[in-house]
Amino acid sequence: MPQISHRGEEMPSSPIRKLTPMANNAKARGVKVYHLNIGQPDLPTPQKALDALQNVGRQVLEYSPSQGFLSLRMKLVDYYSRYHIMLAPDDIIVTSGGSEAVLFAFLACLNPGDEIIVPEPAYANYMAFAVSAGAVIKTVTSSIETGFALPPVEKFEELITERTKAILICNPNNPTGYLYTRAEMNRIRDLVKKYDLYLFSDEVYREFIYTGSPYISAFHLDGIEQNVVLIDSVSKRYSECGIRIGALVTKNTAVRDAVMKFCQARLSPPLIGQIVAEASINDTEEYAADIYEEYVERRKCLIDGLNKIPGVYSPIPMGAFYTVARLPVDDAEKFCEWCLTDFEYEGETIMMAPASGFYSTPGMGRDEVRIAYVLNKEDLKRAIIVLEKALEAYNAR
Repeated sequence: MPQISHRGEEMPSSPIRKLTPMANNAKARGVKVYHLNIGQPDLPTPQKALDALQNVGRQVLEYSPSQGFLSLRMKLVDYYSRYHIMLAPDDIIVTSGGSEAVLFAFLACLNPGDEIIVPEPAYANYMAFAVSAGAVIKTVTSSIETGFALPPVEKFEELITERTKAILICNPNNPTGYLYTRAEMNRIRDLVKKYDLYLFSDEVYREFIYTGSPYISAFHLDGIEQNVVLIDSVSKRYSECGIRIGALVTKNTAVRDAVMKFCQARLSPPLIGQIVAEASINDTEEYAADIYEEYVERRKCLIDGLNKIPGVYSPIPMGAFYTVARLPVDDAEKFCEWCLTDFEYEGETIMMAPASGFYSTPGMGRDEVRIAYVLNKEDLKRAIIVLEKALEAYNAR
């Protein structure tokens, strides 16, 4: 029998989705599962977007330009200007979700064997895209004790070799909810400038910042304009995960030209998705304010509830809609599996993402889980009760 590729063997399983068969089996047994494992907002998509979807007036669903519709890119220019990010339409390439933007950034900027420094825990698919591109992730580890603040610059410099090509950050952060400070972003800027690195900056959660601290984009950093490749997506801010529309944004024309070759090879980003995304951008400020307030309340509900459970600790996330929590268990992955295979409380259980899958360093995150607060407050309160009961039962075995 032919063997699969080394790339196929090395591709990591998703810590977010790999327990799905167990969750499906639990549902088949009649158990209600509270999904805390995936960042799929339950809030409705803007009505303007749904109207655009229902009133597509085309007779032919044609290919769009490989870089995306100009009309969408022009609206994105206006959108970014609200955050003092000044762009031209040609700086923006529309992609099939933020995921394709990350993959194309890696393929365009990195050679096989090149290294990317990433603070961990990190969004697990970064590792998958690095494997796809033949690149190597090198991690600096942040700690739950410090609320996942950026590790000292010295930790980054210890990892820099002749193969180091980039630093990758997510701000606000998935999975931790951490928001990088101006001082931390300046330290990253100085490293990028000193070693002439790319800065890949995933900023898809900029709408969800819950403190008085400002959002500092990589494009706000002086002197590295040609080094920055920004990753974006409409999935979270408009509850449009399924339309698969993201963006790769850079002022570096060489990077854009290289990315465009990959875009041409895959032909075009989703036509219907672009129509929906474009309808979402303008005149949805009231929608954005409403969902922001909802996430503020959900965050308080979850974090207060978690930290009242004996032995559980979660720092207060400052952005996005995730938190990493430490649990009083020997192995969080085994606990998450057990919750789906062997446990129920009054016909209900919970599904969480083991945090070990968000670390590259072996053994890290063994007693941690990532929790997404994308359920309504009543379901979150109920899920917290179920989690407490599950911990009691698991540790009493």
